[in-house]
Amino acid sequence: MKQILKAALLVGAVCGLCVQTPVLAAQARKAESTTAKKPGKSAAKAAPKAASKALPGKTAAGKSGKVAAGNTANGPTRKVAAAAKPAGKPVRAALEMDGDPRRLALYSASALVIDQSTGQPLVEKQPDAVVPIASISKLMTAMVVLDAKLDLQEVISIGEEDVDGLKGTRSRLPVGTTMTRETAMLLALMSSENRAAHALGRHYPGGMPAFVQAMNKKAHALGMYNSRFEEPTGLSSNNVSTAHDLARMVAAAARYPEIRQYSTTAEAKVELNGRIRDFGNTNALVRSDNWEIGVSKTGYISEAGRCLVMQARVADKPVVIVLLDSVGKMTRVGDANRIKRWMESASLASDRRKT
Repeated sequence: MKQILKAALLVGAVCGLCVQTPVLAAQARKAESTTAKKPGKSAAKAAPKAASKALPGKTAAGKSGKVAAGNTANGPTRKVAAAAKPAGKPVRAALEMDGDPRRLALYSASALVIDQSTGQPLVEKQPDAVVPIASISKLMTAMVVLDAKLDLQEVISIGEEDVDGLKGTRSRLPVGTTMTRETAMLLALMSSENRAAHALGRHYPGGMPAFVQAMNKKAHALGMYNSRFEEPTGLSSNNVSTAHDLARMVAAAARYPEIRQYSTTAEAKVELNGRIRDFGNTNALVRSDNWEIGVSKTGYISEAGRCLVMQARVADKPVVIVLLDSVGKMTRVGDANRIKRWMESASLASDRRKT
């Protein structure tokens, strides 16, 4: 009986083992399937590396260069690709932007800088505004006198008609003072002497009406279609122009050797009525070693503000600079210096980029 019981127990154990084996196998296969569907940490770490090899340029989707929608374009893949970009030399953003005129702070109401070698404007600020131009008018006065081929050594006089009855400005030229036409032009351009400029117009063939007509005719010939002249000194606020028109006038004036010489003379000793008088230039920049100026003229009346026009060489370029209606006595000079530094900085930045 005991042997029969042992045999029965042995058969039951064997049958139980046979049933359990398929169950364990099924559990093992289920575990493997779950592992394949849910990768572990090691698989997750490998995914970005594989993606980074596919970007940038050709993507895993093909040769089109377009990134498939989803995490590849907007997720971790883009960050990895950016990090893989080789590091280059740091870019000096300030130098890159130094040539941008928007970075140039000018305090003149109207401003224009023209590159004479190309004719292209480098700086523009309200360049077409029609405004009074004050003593900038005297450049036109000098051109009209020189165009007429009048004798520069002829003696002319300062009369009552030359006294400023409009603004009441002072003058160092008393009524009755005599001088050559050349001296009158020098004082008009260098020291902005209003009586000298008015006398030049009054001693023109046909008198003042003919002279003013010649000024406007010259302006039209130069293409200064938004300009008008009423008298030779600029004391009248009806002498008006634009920065664009004045750039044309300055460029034309630079072709006259006399205007170049007289307008940039820093100071001069002039004999008037038997006495030696010292006169200086109204533009302090002509005395600066940092400037190479070919033509210069300042101007001021209350309606026009402080004005300055120049033909100069800046950063190895011939330029015309027009500054109108500057606020403050030294603002026009400050603006001119800011333009000079800006051009030199831009030129230096360009040279560095080329090298």
